[in-house]
Amino acid sequence: MQSHEVDGVTFTFSHGWQVTKFDDWSFYRNQYSRMHDGIKALDLLAQDTAKCLWLIEVKDYRRHPRTKPSELDQEVAAKIENTLAALMSARCNAISAEAKLAQQLLGSKRLRVVLHLEQPAKHSRLRPRAINLADVQQKLRQRLKPIDAHPLVTKSLDMQGVPWVVE
Repeated sequence: MQSHEVDGVTFTFSHGWQVTKFDDWSFYRNQYSRMHDGIKALDLLAQDTAKCLWLIEVKDYRRHPRTKPSELDQEVAAKIENTLAALMSARCNAISAEAKLAQQLLGSKRLRVVLHLEQPAKHSRLRPRAINLADVQQKLRQRLKPIDAHPLVTKSLDMQGVPWVVE
């Protein structure tokens, strides 16, 4: 088992998975993200044993309130596009270990998108529970159809059958 913490949420994956926090890569931090302002990356890239690449974005609004929930699908889509482009570049231009991992991830047979979204348990003015998961999922389906026609929006109490555990 391997665990990765993102925004206070811990993801645990089975043995045999290749999991990386892409924004921790030196290629992304020191080269790719400096091309211009606004480049962002997904939180986790996880390749399962069947060579499916899971593109995972984590948002925990229990700790960090969101000001514009209507733009969430656009933000996630931009991060996916930036991450996939950065992986292509890393395959050729990163240090050998990261280039090798980029090559492995790009050799995936399938892409899946997951937005893991935690919201406050109680609705309040300071910490509103303003995001309807079904609406976000529908917007992501429309926007990301060429990448994953069935993206998932999960939360710790409803994991939608993904093959990992969140705490």
